[in-house]
Amino acid sequence: MTKVQEIGSNEDVGRFAWYKTLGDRGRKAWIGAFGGYALDSYDFQVLPLALVAIGTYFHISTGQAGLLTTVTLVISAVGGALAGIMVDRIGRTRTLMITVACFAVFTVLCGFATSFEQLLAFRALQGLGFGGEWATGAILVAEYAKPEYRGRAVAFIQSSWAVGWALSVISYTVIFSFVPSDMAWRVLFWTGAIPAALLLFVRRNVKDADSATERRLANPSRGGFFHIFSGPLGRTTFFASLLATGVQGGYYTLASWVPTFLKTERGLSVVGTGGYLVFLISGAFIGYISGGYLTDKLGRKKTFLLFSILSTLIIFAYVNIPAGANTLVLVLGFPLGFFTSAIFSGFGAFLSELYPSHLRGTGQSFTYNFGRAVGAFFPALVGFLAGSWGLGGAMIFGAGGYAIAVLALLGLPETKNRELA
Repeated sequence: MTKVQEIGSNEDVGRFAWYKTLGDRGRKAWIGAFGGYALDSYDFQVLPLALVAIGTYFHISTGQAGLLTTVTLVISAVGGALAGIMVDRIGRTRTLMITVACFAVFTVLCGFATSFEQLLAFRALQGLGFGGEWATGAILVAEYAKPEYRGRAVAFIQSSWAVGWALSVISYTVIFSFVPSDMAWRVLFWTGAIPAALLLFVRRNVKDADSATERRLANPSRGGFFHIFSGPLGRTTFFASLLATGVQGGYYTLASWVPTFLKTERGLSVVGTGGYLVFLISGAFIGYISGGYLTDKLGRKKTFLLFSILSTLIIFAYVNIPAGANTLVLVLGFPLGFFTSAIFSGFGAFLSELYPSHLRGTGQSFTYNFGRAVGAFFPALVGFLAGSWGLGGAMIFGAGGYAIAVLALLGLPETKNRELA
């Protein structure tokens, strides 16, 4: 065996083989996608963290507060669909830069809002960039990854959501501890300018995979929105959209309302809420990574099924903890974050494997963001139901999303170890 062969063989095995086998260009693409999604998460999470202060400042109801999240996610479906077409027509990297710039600019503008309506408009426009970033980065890396490692390579990108979430909690804790709340929420939004620094790295270092680019450019129907609804792909698009709806409906219920739940129903302070969220976010980070390994080992569908069941059970347990048992809230925060995040780990690989290169951006972005848009009504409905059910009782509604996800799996194929077309 030659020295070159030995090096290649060493790269193909070991705990971080998924990263080593990406190659130099693939690793730079991975870093760009990881950073983009972490900052996407940061800019999304500043709203739930500042929601109580925003509600007080603008004198809005819980229903209106929930609408801020819902509008972001609904408009993200539009942004995701447009970004998907751009991914297939102008390339993965250029689209990644456009989406990052979009959500950064409008997050900052949210901090300058002078009315609830203006904040709602800026948040909606932020959704245009928010909707396209994840699918763009996931596709970019999936096309560099080997089939046997694709699940975990993309799942590690998914784990950056927890990293961005953690950074937003740190910023929230520091800012709200030293700045009056009527100004602190504005400062928190202004920190959303941070993603602009990532654009320099992406522009200089990140390139699309050559093989995927060749296949994409060779097909004249690339980015054709109509094609993902015709023939066999029509069935795939329907059930993949249903899967994304169920999983995200359940998740965004928690992401939007857990900080408020901890403050209003558990009576925690700003610092206390941040401390409890540390357990939730730690569970999420480990869940993303573990889910990636499981999706490569068990297969895509079995992993979705497993975590749909576990997520449902933990939501029921979390919101039914007896009053005064805040230590139990702390302990259950870890599995809550773990289960409801691990289920996302298979999305990047699974959706990439369901579509051919020339329609991968369109198909993956549409299905994932359709799920965001419809799932976005879960937080709003919880906000309106909270008045009569109580916030904890209304949050149980989010568990219904996971039942929808299980039904969707019946119409989708297993794609473990599938070569990308």
